[in-house]
Amino acid sequence: MRQLKGVGPLIALTYVRTIEDPARFQRSRQVGSFLGLRLKQSESGNSAPQLGISKCGSGHLRWLLVQSAHYTLSRLAPDSRLRRWGLALASRGGKNGKRRAVVAVARKLAVLLHHLWLTGEVYEPLYQTRAQTA
Repeated sequence: MRQLKGVGPLIALTYVRTIEDPARFQRSRQVGSFLGLRLKQSESGNSAPQLGISKCGSGHLRWLLVQSAHYTLSRLAPDSRLRRWGLALASRGGKNGKRRAVVAVARKLAVLLHHLWLTGEVYEPLYQTRAQTA
């Protein structure tokens, strides 16, 4: 898990202690909802207002993942596919684009950590980008 830049021993340990058993989720995408990094929904008639995140799950782990996402989107972070995706999301977001991008990167980071934990793969920061440019 510490292969990702911005994920240190504290985040990795907190993640493992919170999730406990990685097999309890059928898909890695479910981890984002478990940690409360999904948007709340309140649809009524024709209105579908944009609400904040649901904030269920571990608040401490959610805070750590958001801090890691802030680092991933900063100028100090090395180039990666996750960083490029987050910066593109922040640039088209308007007034609250950066905030939404940070939460989205934190959610993706949680999903990626779960996937790496299950499969034991080695993390490639620029996965498939070299093949696409060639």
